[in-house]
Amino acid sequence: MSLAGHLWTVAPRFQSLPPAPPAVPWSMVVDDPDVGPVKVSGEWSEVEGATEAVVLLHGIAGCSEARYARMGAAAALEQGLSCLRLNMRGADQAGEDYYHAGLTGDLLLAMESPELAGYERIHFLGYSLGGHLSLRLAAVHAPPRLGAVAAVCTPLDLAACQEAFDRRATTVYRLFVLRGLKRLYAAVAERRDVPCPMSEVRRIRTIRAWDEKVVSPRWGFDGAGDYYARASVAPHLADLSVPALLVAAEDDPMVPAATLRPVIAEASDHLTVRWLRGAGHLGFPEGKKITDPDSTDAGWSEDLEAGLDHQIITWLRHQTR
Repeated sequence: MSLAGHLWTVAPRFQSLPPAPPAVPWSMVVDDPDVGPVKVSGEWSEVEGATEAVVLLHGIAGCSEARYARMGAAAALEQGLSCLRLNMRGADQAGEDYYHAGLTGDLLLAMESPELAGYERIHFLGYSLGGHLSLRLAAVHAPPRLGAVAAVCTPLDLAACQEAFDRRATTVYRLFVLRGLKRLYAAVAERRDVPCPMSEVRRIRTIRAWDEKVVSPRWGFDGAGDYYARASVAPHLADLSVPALLVAAEDDPMVPAATLRPVIAEASDHLTVRWLRGAGHLGFPEGKKITDPDSTDAGWSEDLEAGLDHQIITWLRHQTR
């Protein structure tokens, strides 16, 4: 991990939040077999006449109003795509429930919601853990109207990433993430019974402990190890048949490059990978490009100066199945 990686992970936190793109509240109700009806929310931005839409998924402990989600939505709208900024289950802190890294069922239901049902193609753009869900949707389910997916600073092997994230060197980032997750969990605990008492949850200081005590019992996994093995997208990337883009930062302190390279080596040719130097976790200096100057692939020749979000949206638009 370099100083630049840390700098560009932290720097966006001190930048002003970009204006939210014009949107209306969106929601759907999931009939969960264990906890009953669960409301999932988001922000919907419609472009009149659009035949394609993009669903944006936030990172762990994030939400639809995150800085990167607003920027991604703005890029999609400027390029003529309707956009849903989806809150993963419970991310709106309404206390309905909480998500896990393999919960793609909610994504499939969102695609069939009245707002999205009429679109010819629906793309997914996920950030960090949201990228993991996007890739898993493409690799395991790949519904017919799924166009292409993109993942930014995304963990692929959940076990390897957890081990790296629980190191002492990343304590500050980890405690920041856990603070957000605990707020989400506390909102649920106020409404119904939860598997782990808040008094114990407040003492959790590692991702492994969180997944062992909070995620696994709620979702029927036999502990954290079983959760990582069954939910991780890594074993499925060889079967990927949908165009997919992974944008990764060489110096990402939260999702180290060393956890990604072994998985990428075994992935399908449908996965396009672009590495960025001098960038952090979801933080990129202006002027960074994901283009490959030696590539003739469609989608690498437009909006290069408009920022990474525009480059990613352009890439999504140019992919065909």
